[in-house]
Amino acid sequence: MAKKKVQTDEIHQKESSESGSSYTLKDLPGVGEATVKKLQEAGILSIRTLAMYPMSKLMDEAGIGEKTAEKIIKVAQDIEKMGFKSADIIWEKRKTLNKLTTGSQNLDDLLYGGIEPGAVTEVFGEFRTGKTQLAHQLCVNVQLSYEEGGLEGNALYIDTEGTFRPERIIQMAIAKDLDHNMILKNVIVGRAYNSDHQILLIKESPKIISEKNIKLIVVDSLIGHFRSEYIGRGTLANRQQLINSHIHDLLRLTETYDELAVIFTNQVSAKPDVFYGNPITHTGGHVVAHGATIRIFLRKGKGEQRIAKVVDAPHIPESDSVFSITEDGIQD
Repeated sequence: MAKKKVQTDEIHQKESSESGSSYTLKDLPGVGEATVKKLQEAGILSIRTLAMYPMSKLMDEAGIGEKTAEKIIKVAQDIEKMGFKSADIIWEKRKTLNKLTTGSQNLDDLLYGGIEPGAVTEVFGEFRTGKTQLAHQLCVNVQLSYEEGGLEGNALYIDTEGTFRPERIIQMAIAKDLDHNMILKNVIVGRAYNSDHQILLIKESPKIISEKNIKLIVVDSLIGHFRSEYIGRGTLANRQQLINSHIHDLLRLTETYDELAVIFTNQVSAKPDVFYGNPITHTGGHVVAHGATIRIFLRKGKGEQRIAKVVDAPHIPESDSVFSITEDGIQD
């Protein structure tokens, strides 16, 4: 028996303890099969995703009129109770938040427990500082049990530079006495061939996040294609607008799916006007800096040692720590 259509006035009468998760897009008033199909083609598969979608993007990507878009977003937000809540409720949720171990206790301590789900983490640094190595290690670690520092989920890896190596995953899995065949099967890889394809892969990711129990999304690297395709100052505004939209797509995913961590690697450039101090800075400008929740700068130490520095995080002071990259993976 089909569910009764949810009317706006009924939603306001729901008890505060009731979740809207039992509703589907088909339950929205005035939404028929054709509209549901448009929403799904745009990567909007749930009430919660719809509730977070900007109206202009919904109209553009799903081809829905302004009045319809405004109405269904409002109803979706009512179902998801996206109003105010007291800070103690937020604190209670954060106290029970499971973090994803990096494999290094030093690095985990620096990050107050590890990589944080519900946030977008940027890792930037020069070549051979360990960005891709850390990304590979997290794809293995996310599959561990909660007791071992994992999230008991799988990984989605967007490879923009052709640097994903299953051989490295196998090495890291064997070092932890894991079945490397199963570990490989649970890492879903998408090779992005240009910036448009990269954006599309993220937009299509909701179709497999629930199906494959994805708890980690890696974009390695975020900005490579944009740097090579948008050359010259004349293209800068358009490039930054696209990157901003891309990062916000990633942010929305962390808000939509429980216990989903997103990490992207970023390249660096040297500022020619810096004569004192470190001239190295991340690429992507303020758009990337403001878009990432937690930002980690990696640099080389002695031998296999690397130094990680938290340069921006809402709850972590600017500080650094040392870890190592060995044949077995990320360690102290």
